[in-house]
Order: sequence, then C-alpha cells, then structure tokens
Amino acid sequence: MNVHVSSVIDAPIEVVWAAVRDFNALPQWHPNILASRIEDARAVDAVGCIRNFQLQDGSSVREQLLTLSDREYRFCYSMLESELGLYDYISEFSLQRVTDGNRTFAVWSAQFRTEPGREQEKATMVGQGVFQVGFDALKKKLNR
Repeated sequence: MNVHVSSVIDAPIEVVWAAVRDFNALPQWHPNILASRIEDARAVDAVGCIRNFQLQDGSSVREQLLTLSDREYRFCYSMLESELGLYDYISEFSLQRVTDGNRTFAVWSAQFRTEPGREQEKATMVGQGVFQVGFDALKKKLNR
C-alpha cells in the first residue's frame, strides 16, 4: 500500500524545517500526538534514534529515524511497533522551496502492508487522519 499526501505551507522552508526536523517534536505541532520521548537519551536528530509516542486515544507507537538530511530537507523513518494494524511501514517527509511567495511544498508518504480487505481504511487513516491533519496543523501554526 502506498499513501502520498502533499501540501503548500505559507512559510519559508527554513521555518517549516525547524518545526519538523526534531524527531521528538510531534506533540508540538501534530494534534493527534499527546506525548513523545526519545529512548536511551539519544539526540533527537541521531539516525537510529527511536521515538516512543502516545496518541490522543492512549495507544503508543515506536518509530525509528532512518535518514535525516538538512541539505535536502527530508527524513525517513520506520514504524517498529504500534496497535494500528500497519506492517513494514516506512515513511518519508520532505520539503521543497516554492520560490513564488517564499512558501514550502511538503510531501509526506508511506508504504506499508495491512490485513487483506482493510487497505482502503488504513490508507485513509494514514493519508487523511495522520498526514493531512498534520499538514493542516503545521499551516495553522506557521502561516504568516
């Protein structure tokens, strides 16, 4: 299953990147995330670090940072554990500069497996319930 969501954020790329770069900052901008911590006191931008976060519904998710590039404004991570019914989950978050108006083009995508027959439900949950909700919250927080 592939999910791809994109959005234009009315803020410079450096401002958007500063908000999302910290792998532990989800509670600061994503409304579905209640709390988060990086395990083993690792740096929030150390490739290999694991974030352990709690969703608003009380369930928890563990994800590992696989890549992070300040030059390319992108990071990639995998989901290690969750109760969401998503398997072999790999996600990428990337930003590109929009020169017209000094805005930012953001893309959040994921590949994963789920139980047969639940593909559309899980694609909607990830695409709309996680990615689009996150973009909407970033816009509200960062738009000038």
